[in-house]
Amino acid sequence: MSKAFIAAVLQDSLDCTGVAATKAADDLVGAIVAELKQEGGFTLPSFGTFSVQKTKARKALNPRTGEPVKVKAGKTVRFKASPVLKKAV
Repeated sequence: MSKAFIAAVLQDSLDCTGVAATKAADDLVGAIVAELKQEGGFTLPSFGTFSVQKTKARKALNPRTGEPVKVKAGKTVRFKASPVLKKAV
């Protein structure tokens, strides 16, 4: 799913212009990102939960050369689907 898809759905359901739908889609994605940064998680009922998880520093292999490379610790976003979504799919 992309922002363009979200904008198209919003445009059809709200019967608004493409510019307004694109702005609404951008605002929606921006609000989700801001919530993930502030709270560390975001839940959409009957859809699922997004959460920020810390990753540990580790060693990996460069696929081109095969030599070991150090990967720094960081953060990633995880998604857990709700039971309603799992049943629907």
